[in-house]
Amino acid sequence: VIAGGAIDCHAGAVGVAIRPGQLVKVVGTSTCDLMVAPNLKKEIHGICGQVDGSIRPDMTGLEAGQSAFGDIYAWLRRLLEWNGSRVNLADLEAEASKIPPGANDILTLDWFNGRRSPDANEKLTGLICGLNLGSTAPMLFRSLIESTAFGSRAIMERFIREGIPFESVTAVGGIAKKSPLVMQLLADILNRPIQIAKSTQTCALGSAMYAAAAAKVYPDLQTAMEKMNSGCDAAYIPDPMRVKMYDAVYQRYTSLGILYEKDVMK
Repeated sequence: VIAGGAIDCHAGAVGVAIRPGQLVKVVGTSTCDLMVAPNLKKEIHGICGQVDGSIRPDMTGLEAGQSAFGDIYAWLRRLLEWNGSRVNLADLEAEASKIPPGANDILTLDWFNGRRSPDANEKLTGLICGLNLGSTAPMLFRSLIESTAFGSRAIMERFIREGIPFESVTAVGGIAKKSPLVMQLLADILNRPIQIAKSTQTCALGSAMYAAAAAKVYPDLQTAMEKMNSGCDAAYIPDPMRVKMYDAVYQRYTSLGILYEKDVMK
């Protein structure tokens, strides 16, 4: 467990048991956010997909996501490497971790590849505000990380506003495994615990769970998920002080996004 607290690492995930109130977040170049809801009779506005039985046969599957996440960090590295020099993202992350929440007043909108969720809009682009002559590459990197986490929070708040409970996150994918800073900022900005699935092949493991249930190795999918899930190998717990600080920065992100979108859509 990282950053204190405790979390159950054996509740399952994708290749992990997905349950109501739990978001499964695939974190890589972009993100895919998956949730389930029982007995859902209404349309959830602003997300990418809603199909009965698409994730679990007994529930409605819900999908949202961000069109760019790790791709934004890769863009910064390309920008810094324009003349052939090499940039180590691990070193950049280490320096960014020393910077306080709010990235020294640099504020970024994460729509570099348009916005997928909530409310898809491919016309939007990224925006960086608050740069000055004292701004550094680690400050900018931290702001980019914060912006991607703010985009995740916007998705979370849409689910909650539409009546879908949002209690915890199970994360899979390369960034979930490789970047403690990104995952801790996600936990702080979402104000939700995040567990990292142990398996590196969660799609294959999830398929095996379905196959085991279909072949009656286990009586049903729920049992297969409980017996075959990989558990988790790390967990991130929100820090109450950073949660409060990020609430204020997120309000600035939201206000900036509203103004910018209005300007773009004129």
